[in-house]
Amino acid sequence: MNTFKIALTALALAFTSPAFASDTKSPIIGAWRMSELKVGTAGNLQAIPYSGQLVFTKGGTLSVQAMNPDADAADTPYTTKAYEAYYGPVEIDDAKNIFAITVESSLVRNLIGQRLERKFEVTGDKLVISPVNAEEGWRVSYDRF
Repeated sequence: MNTFKIALTALALAFTSPAFASDTKSPIIGAWRMSELKVGTAGNLQAIPYSGQLVFTKGGTLSVQAMNPDADAADTPYTTKAYEAYYGPVEIDDAKNIFAITVESSLVRNLIGQRLERKFEVTGDKLVISPVNAEEGWRVSYDRF
């Protein structure tokens, strides 16, 4: 009977131990450099000059930095003086191609505490992110570092 309990315990540990956990990870984990930002109404998105990067960590965080080269660009809900930066824990649902970040720190303080849900698509070393609500009117593309 003790041998059975030991074997059962060993089997349970094998399936819960990180060494035996699934090696699969989300395809968005890693560092990405912005290649294109488009804004506007659905079906009429226009490219605007922007640069930036985002990093999804294996530990479950996301950090975003982006900048409009026009320092006089109007502020948006995500930017101050043409700059965007925020960070926080992220939940990734690869089955639905959606992730959600709960903003923990941000240049735009009104974002702190907000949960931002986004759609994503990864094709090779290309990542495209868009809002769940298409009326927000933007789409951003990234290349893997």
